Amino acid sequence: MAAYTPMIQQYLTIKADYQDAFLFFRLGDFYEMFFDDALKASQELEITLTSRDGGGEGRIPMCGVPYHSAAGYIETLIERGYKVAICEQVEDPKQTKGVVKREVVQLITPGTIMQGKGIEDKENNFIASISLFENGSIGLAYTDLSTGENKVTSLSGGLKEALNELASIGTKEVVVDENIPESFIHELKERFSMVISIENNDKVTDRSSSILSMIQDESLKRTTSRLLNYLFRTQNRSLDHLQEATTYETNHFLKIDFHSKRNLEITETIRTKGRKGSLLWLMDETKTAMGGRMLKSWMDKPLINRLEIERRQSIVESLIANYFERQDLREALQNVYDLERLSGRVAFGNVNARDLMQLKRSLSQVPFLIENIRQYGNSELGSLAEVIDPCEDLADLLENAIVDNPPLSVKDGNIIRDGFNNELDQYRDASRNGKTWMAALEKQERERTGIKSLKIGYNRIFGYYIEITRANLGNLEEGRYERKQTLSNAERFITPELKEKEALILQAEEKIVDLEYQLFLSIREEVKGYIPRLQRLARTISEIDVLQCFATISETRKYVKPTFTDDRTIFIEDGRHPVVEKVMKSQEYVPNDCYMNSEREILLITGPNMSGKSTFMRQVALTAILAQAGCFVPASKAVLPVFDQIFTRIGAADDLIAGQSTFMVEMLEAKNAIIHATKDSLILFDEIGRGTSTYDGMALAQAIIEYIHQNIGAKTLFSTHYHELTDLENELASVHNIHVSAVEQNGTVVFLHKIKDGPADQSYGIHVAQLAELPDSLIIRAKEILVQLEQMDSVEKPNNSTIEIKSITKEDHAQLSFFEQEKSQGEPSNPREKKILQELQKLNILEMTPMDAMNTLYKIQKELKS
Repeated sequence: MAAYTPMIQQYLTIKADYQDAFLFFRLGDFYEMFFDDALKASQELEITLTSRDGGGEGRIPMCGVPYHSAAGYIETLIERGYKVAICEQVEDPKQTKGVVKREVVQLITPGTIMQGKGIEDKENNFIASISLFENGSIGLAYTDLSTGENKVTSLSGGLKEALNELASIGTKEVVVDENIPESFIHELKERFSMVISIENNDKVTDRSSSILSMIQDESLKRTTSRLLNYLFRTQNRSLDHLQEATTYETNHFLKIDFHSKRNLEITETIRTKGRKGSLLWLMDETKTAMGGRMLKSWMDKPLINRLEIERRQSIVESLIANYFERQDLREALQNVYDLERLSGRVAFGNVNARDLMQLKRSLSQVPFLIENIRQYGNSELGSLAEVIDPCEDLADLLENAIVDNPPLSVKDGNIIRDGFNNELDQYRDASRNGKTWMAALEKQERERTGIKSLKIGYNRIFGYYIEITRANLGNLEEGRYERKQTLSNAERFITPELKEKEALILQAEEKIVDLEYQLFLSIREEVKGYIPRLQRLARTISEIDVLQCFATISETRKYVKPTFTDDRTIFIEDGRHPVVEKVMKSQEYVPNDCYMNSEREILLITGPNMSGKSTFMRQVALTAILAQAGCFVPASKAVLPVFDQIFTRIGAADDLIAGQSTFMVEMLEAKNAIIHATKDSLILFDEIGRGTSTYDGMALAQAIIEYIHQNIGAKTLFSTHYHELTDLENELASVHNIHVSAVEQNGTVVFLHKIKDGPADQSYGIHVAQLAELPDSLIIRAKEILVQLEQMDSVEKPNNSTIEIKSITKEDHAQLSFFEQEKSQGEPSNPREKKILQELQKLNILEMTPMDAMNTLYKIQKELKS
């Protein structure tokens, strides 16, 4: 350290406390970075890498960005998952000898960014904290610094449930202490790209006590305190917008784990990871950013409280019934800005005059909103109208204080309206009317003195003066003026009034800008006192926005109001997949019914690929989610139970980060459902067992169905290509077969996409391959092999396959024999057949894939024929 220059020593000392962040070190008009920061930043930001002499051995790598344009560079780094520590000069260089004192004034991270391209208008930007408790439970607290929301919960499912909750809410950054297992940290970083920050201080401070007042559990208080202490330490500014932390229980909402949300594409699609094509994308007819965020929250956490669901339904129904009033409501909401994030910027100190004008325009819509929602005659909407606070005094303040079109900068003047401040009005009057004042004063003094040649002039040395010629000095009243300068033919005088006006005129422009800035700061500080009221107003307007969104979607897409039943019956008539229905352009969506009761707990779905099995399963789940969120549903009639959980195992995907194969992922997701599901849950299993050999897969599929039937009793949709499983309908009382129909015309399959009772008669797999335009020779060969396999199956497997599998999986745990008949009749006489049998005995069929089995059978048949 001693070898470096004092400035580099200062840099290294500060950098030691921010090893995991880029240190933007202020030097004059630039933020500079040195050493490894410079090397990495030059690559990430594509800026020039230079070097400088720092006193050590060799030159020090260096790069920098201009102070005035640093925001864009910072946003780029944050968007890529980095942290940025802003180090400013905190002393005046002109009054300091030696190195100017510098301090980090703010740490900007993915979880603490307040505005810019890293923040989506209709998505929260959560930073979370977790704690491990002695009883094995987990404390989870999370905050959106841009809106001030604080939520906290206790999780009994350990780190796995914590990981699921963090992923579900879209956490950007996680604050932990040093006791969190490294494996968990690794999973947060690698699997979900969350930024990790360390904070060991979990003590409740005076600054955080009011935020924690609603939390009763001391452990949860410490968890939230850790998060708050991290925010207070790193942001170094007012965070008065942080709201009281609210505690919630995860079992008070419909539980949908992260994998199921992904499989159902609730907030993002599987393929693109984007919003377009998801359920949220379809549903988003909100008019405000804060309404969009609440909609996402409702989609993430549908209700299980039937009374609250029906309250929302009642409001949606009333909004649908009043079309013109609803259109007026939507138009008014269009002019309401993001009150939550405006409040956050007010508290943070980075709000400008245009932001305050957005706040004023938003408040101007509130009286209309109140009047509008009173027109519907709905008691629930009336209750919302009663709690709306129009903040009239704040609206009046902004109306009187801020001009209609202020500049972007708060230091350029032209912000404050005329008439708001007397001193400012005088300065403006002086600036605008200085010459007029002087002409009027000159006329006034001529009349008072009777000297018509009296004039008022100005020079840069003496300023403004009154000049009287020597010939008229005798007419001047003694002591009227103060002598200032004598000329050869005249005398120049000044008066207190003249000097006062001179000061006003000459200093007006400078005074105007400075005074306007001070007045703006004062207004901003006054607005800060309204933050709690604005946040309550924002929540109410957000709820109204989401409910009108539900009404608009329901009317436009012809959704119906679902009813709820306590007998766990599902009856969906003409149900549709909401997203698929919208994106289909070339053909009309084929609706389907779904009926399940105590005698039809498990629907076993068969049918060809691409026929719509997965779509049918998903649409049932999405219908339940929409219903429990309080929206109407895509059907002509819907009767539903209130589900407590939804589990899915849909699609094929491996997990390379965790080193898990497709089949392992399939089994883990199946395990999650089987362990946690209750009789009030909904389970969707799509082709369980396809990732392993035929008999393994078939055995597992049947065992899973039996286990759900006997031990859980949950409503289950189970699609499969194992047609042998359809005989379970005869063995298990609550299993019922349905299939998606298709017909073959002129060698080509036509998918009807219609659900019918009973099992499917064939799979049409080769026809689907033909639709995918595989080579003709390959298709012909596949058909030949299929015929050969079907012939062998009819000769060598006369017994019912399901019964054989059942007996094997429950008793012998051995593989089926293809030659039961030959064994009963003694050894084959043909040596070649004997050799083939010996080779068959060596095969481990349990480890073979369906394709391996088919190829082996083909070789056996070829040898026998030869």
